[in-house]
Amino acid sequence: MSGEIDARDPWAALRAATPARIGLERCGDGLPTQSLLDFQLAHARARDAVHGAVDFAALAARIEPLLPVLRVKSAVPDRAAYLRRPDLGRRLAPDSRALLQGDGVRQRVDAVFVIADGLSAAAVETQAAPLLECCLALLPHDWALAPAVLAEQARVGLGDEICALLNADLCAVLIGERPGLSAADSLGVYLTWRPSPGHKDSDRNCLSNIHGRGLSIDQAAAKLVWLMTEARRRQVTGIALKENAGAAALPKT
Repeated sequence: MSGEIDARDPWAALRAATPARIGLERCGDGLPTQSLLDFQLAHARARDAVHGAVDFAALAARIEPLLPVLRVKSAVPDRAAYLRRPDLGRRLAPDSRALLQGDGVRQRVDAVFVIADGLSAAAVETQAAPLLECCLALLPHDWALAPAVLAEQARVGLGDEICALLNADLCAVLIGERPGLSAADSLGVYLTWRPSPGHKDSDRNCLSNIHGRGLSIDQAAAKLVWLMTEARRRQVTGIALKENAGAAALPKT
């Protein structure tokens, strides 16, 4: 019967509990054909996620009913340079910096959401807009938000410069995570209180593994809004802010 665990196989129960490749059979010195094909497919999906391009025009159309949208680019000229030069992905291109600077100092706002392609186009295209929509539904109405910023060829640190230029207290970067061989569409969120270029990663809070087989959109939104609320109240993020949302903040499954 489909779904039953073979009691004769000591690895069967463990395989049923994880997507990790454990207890694989062998054929001579190699893997059985099906296991090899599964591995090659997962590897191909991971490569496609890294080298794929987010359709930012379509993403902007999905987000504009929720928030105004600004589109920016990092100092990276192309995808090959993005993979070789992480430092350039943390700096805005000159024209994007000028766009955010505008005519002078902007009025201070509570938070800015930055949606960055990162290392998985698939993650951003499938998870980012639903997560943002769910977060906005949970945030109290007294939050003043900057326009959502869609950032191309971006690393997490690009949010620091964006947040400083938009005069925001909090920056939430929604970014495609480095794909693995069990999930190529995983989204991460990095939350930072009043960042500036060169901010330390220890000053950020991170939610990761957001995808259909990991942390759900509803769960991630509940945790992120809890963190944002506590960060604004205590004026800290990172190691000084421990995520303690508790079961009551999460939907029952």
